[in-house]
Amino acid sequence: MLPLVPFGVNTGQLDIPLCVHMNPSNQALGLGDVAMSIAGQGIPKLVVFNGHGANDFRQMIRELQPQVSVFLCVVNWYKVVDPQSFFSDLGDHAGELETSVMQHVASERVLPLSEAGSGAARKFKIAGFREGWAWAPRQWRQVTEDTGSGNPAAATAEKGKRYVEAVTGKIADFLVELARADTAKMYE
Repeated sequence: MLPLVPFGVNTGQLDIPLCVHMNPSNQALGLGDVAMSIAGQGIPKLVVFNGHGANDFRQMIRELQPQVSVFLCVVNWYKVVDPQSFFSDLGDHAGELETSVMQHVASERVLPLSEAGSGAARKFKIAGFREGWAWAPRQWRQVTEDTGSGNPAAATAEKGKRYVEAVTGKIADFLVELARADTAKMYE
């Protein structure tokens, strides 16, 4: 277990107080330093456990992999289990899913739902962006009133617990399988 890096890539929130941003180039440098450090210690595999949707480690890993002997991969916790069977509102930022998970793992850090916004978010006018096959960063103050995208009203700690248990169970199985795997023989 390595230390937490509590920063995400989110240039669309630079004007929001206490929102700390890290450039992808800095993330890549940090990942490179970690990978080279553990390679020198004989650790054969590194899993980047990503918790922020704006982070994308795939290109960093593609660039770094030829430079180190460590097998590199990324797990995005929010993509491990399909949330549709757990939540009715699949918003993507402080909606029902994220709020339920936080109610389960750190309820003292969640404001009462009566203080939460509706999660209403403005959509791009351009179809390609709305349909998801084109991408541009969102300017959060233009998109939402409070950066929430998805209604947290139906969130509960119990839903969060069920989802976290499903996610952690699947990740645990993956980690055991990866630990046992010969990375030189990863394909069937």
